[in-house]
Amino acid sequence: MLVFIVRRLLLLPVVFVGVTLAIVLLMQLLTPYQRAAAYVQSEQQIRNIDSIIVQYGLTDPWYKQYGRWIGEVVKGNLGYSRTAREPVLTTLGKRFPVTLELAILAILPVIGVGVAMGTAAALNRDKPIDQFARVASIVGWSLPTFVLGIWLLVIFYGWLGWFQPGRISDAIRISTGPNSGFVNYTRMLLVDSLLNKRLDVFWDALIHMVLPVITLSVVQSAQIMRVMRSSLLDALGRDYVRTARAKGLPEHVVTHKHARRNALIPVITLSGFVLIGLINGVVITETIFNYPGLGQWAAASAVNLDYASVLGFAVFTAMMVVLANLLVDILYGVVDPRIRYE
Repeated sequence: MLVFIVRRLLLLPVVFVGVTLAIVLLMQLLTPYQRAAAYVQSEQQIRNIDSIIVQYGLTDPWYKQYGRWIGEVVKGNLGYSRTAREPVLTTLGKRFPVTLELAILAILPVIGVGVAMGTAAALNRDKPIDQFARVASIVGWSLPTFVLGIWLLVIFYGWLGWFQPGRISDAIRISTGPNSGFVNYTRMLLVDSLLNKRLDVFWDALIHMVLPVITLSVVQSAQIMRVMRSSLLDALGRDYVRTARAKGLPEHVVTHKHARRNALIPVITLSGFVLIGLINGVVITETIFNYPGLGQWAAASAVNLDYASVLGFAVFTAMMVVLANLLVDILYGVVDPRIRYE
């Protein structure tokens, strides 16, 4: 297992080069003036944009530009985010915990509801609960995220006024400002509010997360439900399940200890990618609900042709996908002892 983990970690530089090279080549489709906009930080620099093009060598061959960028990355410099008005690395450090907190809250109902409903549907095949689960999964999977998010925003914010967009209310934002004594230990509000013993902040942040979490959960839980149902139905028809029943084992032992454990393997695979998808793919949801995470920043950066920010976000996404694959492979061995990595 250790050799396998080391081997997978050694792939990180290869993935890094492949992703960044592809993006740099795509960026060559932009004019030097468009790419120079990523380095502009003031009106004075806008008037001297030709000097910026010369300074950063934006008319040089692409391989020279890529080589310079790699050199800066090695030094820990991912460039300046014109959208966030700060270094890209700083923005990633600030916004990643915000998105991670939202993704963790969303993955819990995704896996819980998906596995529970998929199991119930498989154990009650062709019965009303199975019919309901199949219809719910089809509707949930086919419903676009942006449509669901807008509906929830119109109903629960526009009509009922129960929930508000954003991360926290204005009053709470002021009370957790730089001079308020509120310490940002992790930049995840739910955790930091408890560490600061501020239940008002905890409750306000939790209320603001309700609609984004529902939006993210509906589609993904439908996918988990479908995979769990089909996987469990397949496992229930295997020889080892029939053998366990023939030995006289109770049905709940056969179902939960033998069949469902093996049925969870494809669910684990999907869950790993769902979590990474939630972290890196919340662009639409965060934009709709004005949630200040990685997704909102990435969307704004793309609109502004913020070259450095887009490249930094893409690199971060690629690294997260590789680490997710590694985590899923490790969990295989935990769930199924038959799986070994030589």
